[in-house]
Amino acid sequence: MSRQKFSTTILGSNSALPANGRRPTAQLLNVNHHYYLIDCGEGTQMQLRRFNLKMQRIKVVFISHLHGDHYYGLPGFLNSLHLLGREAPLKIYSPPGLKEIFILLTKAANGRLGYPIEFIDLDPKSFGKEKREIYSDAELHVEAFLLKHRIPCFGYLFKEQTKELSYLPKEGEKRGVKVADISNLKRGQDIALENGDILDHKLVTSPSLDPRSYAFCTDTLPLDSTSEHVKNSTFLYHEATFLEADRVRSKETYHSTAKQAATVAKNAKVDTLVLGHYSARYKSLEDHLKESKEIFENSVLAVEGDELEFT
Repeated sequence: MSRQKFSTTILGSNSALPANGRRPTAQLLNVNHHYYLIDCGEGTQMQLRRFNLKMQRIKVVFISHLHGDHYYGLPGFLNSLHLLGREAPLKIYSPPGLKEIFILLTKAANGRLGYPIEFIDLDPKSFGKEKREIYSDAELHVEAFLLKHRIPCFGYLFKEQTKELSYLPKEGEKRGVKVADISNLKRGQDIALENGDILDHKLVTSPSLDPRSYAFCTDTLPLDSTSEHVKNSTFLYHEATFLEADRVRSKETYHSTAKQAATVAKNAKVDTLVLGHYSARYKSLEDHLKESKEIFENSVLAVEGDELEFT
C-alpha cells in the first residue's frame, strides 16, 4: 500500500538573529499536497519562492508565539498572496494579539487584501496542562499545547487522519461484492451477499497504515509534559538553541539545549528528532548533533531547503 505525501520543508532554522546563512523559524508542512505554514519568520515568502514552493496552496498558518522571529514575516507573506491574486480564505492560529497587529499595519498603509483572513486566538488560560484539538480537515487534525517561554507559546501536534480500509478488488470479485457495497466494506462494515451470506469485511480489505504525526516545539524550556504530549510521534522538531556549555544562558532565556531536546525525544519515544532554532553564536552545528546523538541516536539537524519525509 503506497503512502500519501507527508513531509515538512525547513524554510528557516535560526533563532532571533539571522546569521551564518540561517534565517528565522518557518516550515511548510505538506500533507497529501495540502500545505500548512508553521511559524513565519522574516523573509518566509522569499524562502517559499526560493525553494519553488507554491505558497498559494497554503490553507492554514500556525504561529507558535508572538516573538518577532516567529511572525515578522507574516505581513510580507500575506501581501505576497494578495499580489499573486489569492481569493481563497486563510486561517491563522496564534496566541491572542496577532489580529490587532495586522489591523494596525494594514491601517497605517491604507492597505487591503483581496481575500478573507480568519484569526483564531488560542487562549493560554483555556489549556492548562492539557492539549486539545484546534483544527481538523480531511487530511489531518491538529492539537495544541502550552510550552514554557517568556510569553505564551504553543506547541503543535499534526496527525494524519485515519484512512479507510483498502478494498481488494480481486478478493471482492471472487465473492460477488457489488460496487454499491464497497464503501461500507472500506468503513469496516460486514455486508450481506445476494445468497444471504454475511461477508466479513476483513476477507476483502486490508488494514490502513498507521497514521503518522509531526510535533513542533519551539522556544521552550525542556518539559516532562512535552514528552507526554508528543509521545510516539513519527517526527519531533524541538528547539535546541544552545549547547550544554551555555546551559545557564539557555535557562535564563527560556530555551533548551541540544542535550535537553534529545532527552525530551527519548522520553517521548519518538522515531526521529529534528533539532533547530539555533543561536547565532554557533557557526557550525556539528556539536549540536553530536550532543543530541549521545542521548538520542536518531537525531538530525534542521537545514534550510531540506524536505523531511515522514515514513
